[in-house]
Amino acid sequence: MQERVDHVAAVHAVVSVGPEAGSARRQYRRLYRWMAVTDVLAFAAALLLAYFLAYFARFDNLLPRENMRDVLLIVLLVAPLVLLGVFAAFRLYEAHRFAPAEEFRRIIIAVSLGVGVLMLTSFWSKAELSRAWVALSWAFALVLVLASRRLWHARIFGQRQRGRLTFPTIIVGTNAEAQRLAATLTGPTLGFRPIGLIATNDRSGPTPELPVLGGVDDLREILRSTGADCVFVASTAVTPEELKPVARVVRIEGLEVRITASLPEVLSSRLTVQPLGGTTALSLRPARLSGTQVVAKFTFDILVSGLLLLLLSPALLLIAVAIKAGSPGPVLFRQRRIGLRGRPFTMLKFRTMRNGAEREVERLRAERGVTGVLFKLQNDPRVTPVGRFLRRLSLDELPQLFNVVKGDMSLVGPRPPLPEEVTRYEDWHFERLEVLPGITGLWQVSGRADLAFEESVRLDLFYVENWSLAYDLYILAKTIPVLLSKRGAY
Repeated sequence: MQERVDHVAAVHAVVSVGPEAGSARRQYRRLYRWMAVTDVLAFAAALLLAYFLAYFARFDNLLPRENMRDVLLIVLLVAPLVLLGVFAAFRLYEAHRFAPAEEFRRIIIAVSLGVGVLMLTSFWSKAELSRAWVALSWAFALVLVLASRRLWHARIFGQRQRGRLTFPTIIVGTNAEAQRLAATLTGPTLGFRPIGLIATNDRSGPTPELPVLGGVDDLREILRSTGADCVFVASTAVTPEELKPVARVVRIEGLEVRITASLPEVLSSRLTVQPLGGTTALSLRPARLSGTQVVAKFTFDILVSGLLLLLLSPALLLIAVAIKAGSPGPVLFRQRRIGLRGRPFTMLKFRTMRNGAEREVERLRAERGVTGVLFKLQNDPRVTPVGRFLRRLSLDELPQLFNVVKGDMSLVGPRPPLPEEVTRYEDWHFERLEVLPGITGLWQVSGRADLAFEESVRLDLFYVENWSLAYDLYILAKTIPVLLSKRGAY
């Protein structure tokens, strides 16, 4: 007993030192108040920007002398109340509880609902507002709110690296799972700071590095003495009888408890909770799209790809001229790739290497000692000067929009492999061929060529298991800053 008290005293001394100790919840409340201000400003700016753009473009005969009063009334009074109410209903001021993809999905729904409420308000108040203004407001609001949230997340990341915005955390359990959980939560980007373990009847596993602060019966005293803000429960370390007092104590203390689940990595949007006769079950929604969603994804791919080809046609022509002038050979590079369910297709890219570069692969493999499935050289001698520029900005991928229009590829999906790569696949690798390959994907926004092959496949399989339209939009939104950063592009 004395040993446990000594542990508690030591941990209490560590947690209580420093201005940020025990104050993560206060820090988040303050941060979310400022985040609400920037959300309102972004939404209001979107409404005004859309209004003036619609006016100067003369959409729907929008006349400022007649409608400016209505617009200002909506922007200054109605919009802030609507936005804050909708965002609070979607718990967007508790974003530290969600994965980025889930926050992105909720923002899309919340902004769409907010604009819809404004439309109803204008209808009932008989304010004559332009349809073009409403459509532009929705688009600008999404862009500005998402950009604002991205800046806030960059700030949160920096604060966590300095030890702020991190919850002092107690872990219930001392077995191997509890210790793995402690090691995972110790990372500076997750926002948790494990300070000790709670012993249960399962004492298996190696000697823990964190102090064991006591047993389940002592949890309330330990929470008060350490100032912990969060409790994690290793599910394999507790019995239902031990979990009930843990849940009761955490509820009384007003804290949040998180319980691990022996599930593969999945998006929270696929999970629902179902009570079953005194116990709780997690229901995992199938990842495959319904027929309606497949049609929606295909339609989205075709429309966006066609629009991009139309808008980018001058740039495509300039790139073609530069390639032709820079080195002899064709403008387009055609390569056999493996697509949906192992079906081969011809993928198009702008040529970035000297003509006949594929014949040099085996020689370069031997010279550079490349033995892995993928063959990618950071300083490839076959790349032309024009090709090096195109690769840095991923402009060489643009002709793949024709592959999307043809139906061989999607805008978002796993990386399309070469036939010789597929011959080296292990059984579990083939699961990445269950969906159409994409121009961009999780591998693109997570490091591109800097990723090891196994990590690239793991990301592709995560995408296959969590396939949804909202997740496609999230990946597309993340692709733009990744391309501008040039990370992993060579």
